[in-house]
Amino acid sequence: MNLHEYQGKGILKSFGVAVPESIVADTPEKALEAAKSLQESTGSESWAIKAQIHAGGRGKGGGVKIAKSLEEVTQFANDILGMQLVTPQTDAKGKLVQLILVEQSIYYPGPSEIQEFYVSVLLNRETGKNTIMYSTEGGMDIEKVAEETPHLIFNEEIDPAVGIQGFQCRKIAFNLGLSGQAFKEMTKFVAALYKAYDAIDASLFEINPVFKTSDDRIFAADSKVSIDDNALYRHKDIAEMRDDTQEDPTEVEAASHDLNFVKLDGNVGCMVNGAGLAMATMDIIKLSGGEPANFLDVGGTANAERVEKAFRIILKDESVKAILVNIFGGIVRCDRVAQGVVDAYNNIGDIKVPIIVRLQGTNAIEGKEIIDNSGLKVISAILLQDAADRVKEVLA
Repeated sequence: MNLHEYQGKGILKSFGVAVPESIVADTPEKALEAAKSLQESTGSESWAIKAQIHAGGRGKGGGVKIAKSLEEVTQFANDILGMQLVTPQTDAKGKLVQLILVEQSIYYPGPSEIQEFYVSVLLNRETGKNTIMYSTEGGMDIEKVAEETPHLIFNEEIDPAVGIQGFQCRKIAFNLGLSGQAFKEMTKFVAALYKAYDAIDASLFEINPVFKTSDDRIFAADSKVSIDDNALYRHKDIAEMRDDTQEDPTEVEAASHDLNFVKLDGNVGCMVNGAGLAMATMDIIKLSGGEPANFLDVGGTANAERVEKAFRIILKDESVKAILVNIFGGIVRCDRVAQGVVDAYNNIGDIKVPIIVRLQGTNAIEGKEIIDNSGLKVISAILLQDAADRVKEVLA
């Protein structure tokens, strides 16, 4: 689950990570009030006005502006609120901006030079350890840095048995070229950042940039926070921060029916029970010349109601040219699934795309007979290769 910047910063702040003072607003009037309040509390004479959407690259699309007067605060709030913000990480339609963050300026004169760094925390799946990835090249696309100057990207792996150690925090600050007060501030920043990441079961923290001010203070000037969905039951307060308007509507609908669904860009819809079987199904679709249109796991209770809901969700995608149902009857009996497919087909009505149903496991033969005797335009199979061949035929 992704969080908005203001939500992520609220979590970071609660763990002692330094963030600029900010106030969220949903109207230009509230944005102006926020700017005045920040001016009184921080003395800031300029403000960052930031669109709150679940996508990076907001500045490139006009979603981040620096207001140097209260009049500009109102102007930029008017410009950004309600816009369809298109960034390199959105589709061509972009995302509707319903909230903005009004933030104090951290650009002010001082004795030293300002600097921007990149810091992220994520899981290295190859080693099974959390990794802090960091670079002196903050404020830039990290992918571009990795491609053009990979020697400027550092990694620090954290042993989960002992957590982050003081020497690792100091090593990061040293590699970033810091000294004196900035060095001390960065070591505290990194320690607090990792503590927050570990405590909330995050899957990603990305701070770009981490900002060193002219008086050697360290701030998280931005925040991208993603939470492991499987851990949300432990963090009900964070689960309540979910913004469904920023997610794919079909995925939101599927989740409301307890279906595991991910939209893809292919032409063959998939309905399976079990994540491993889903991966194998998508592989066989590609080997048959098709492209998976989705990942959809109906789970162990593939009854008529769940099958019907799954069909309806898949059929909303106009690019789907065929549907492959691949069910292994372990917990659930194949004849019950087959009857569920028949009932769902009749309830939905006129389905114009070919449906291939492959059943294997308990009562697979009986399930195939139910499909074959239904009189519906449903192709049955028992072997996975047979199902793949049928997919190839209907796509030809």
